Amino acid sequence: MAIKGSKRYRKAAKQVDANGAYALEDAVDLLGKFPRAKFDESVELSFHLGVDPRQSDQMVRGTVALPHGSGKKVRVLVFAKPGAAADAAVEAGAEFVGFEDMLKKCQEGWTDFDVAVATPEAMSEVRKLGKVLGPRGLMPNPKTGTVTDDTAKAVREVKAGRVEYKVDKTANLHVPVGKVSFAKDQLVENARAVLEVVVRARPQAVRGTFIKNCVIAATMSPSVRLDAKEYNKV
Repeated sequence: MAIKGSKRYRKAAKQVDANGAYALEDAVDLLGKFPRAKFDESVELSFHLGVDPRQSDQMVRGTVALPHGSGKKVRVLVFAKPGAAADAAVEAGAEFVGFEDMLKKCQEGWTDFDVAVATPEAMSEVRKLGKVLGPRGLMPNPKTGTVTDDTAKAVREVKAGRVEYKVDKTANLHVPVGKVSFAKDQLVENARAVLEVVVRARPQAVRGTFIKNCVIAATMSPSVRLDAKEYNKV
């Protein structure tokens, strides 16, 4: 069967054993040998999990701190009334801080940011933005540490490389682990941190194989399948 895609993609795909499964270190090493695109591609782990996302007791969601960051500039919006929490968010480096002005801007459809943080006090109004923020995965949530009075800590953690993950309705999960420009060891350590967190997030209600499939890929590259056996031992 002919491999479709650009000349660069086809050249990379020929290096991958389509029927094989690689150890994490070998997969990252292979990824580094692929022909590069003209931009610094993101690298992502993608999972297919043995869960039923329609069941509340099988939801897989949380955050993971990447040891070497994501390589992405994260723009943070903080919903906080004037006072200590707002001042702390500004000092921590949040790009956008406000309350009524930010609520109004979002109500008008503005979503030019990557992560939203809110104080518990602000959430009564922020919840009303569900139709705007929810579909884009931007709604602050206590489970991911983005609803807190310690806005400075939340901003610093997000900017240092904390990323969120959430299984979708088809039981797939996608988590960024860095950029192709990262050193091999940095990508391996970031990916291992994600794998360990996802394994620990296995719902008790799940029976059988949890990680059915896991691949690593850059934005414009073919996927490299990981050997998930060691992660399904629990």
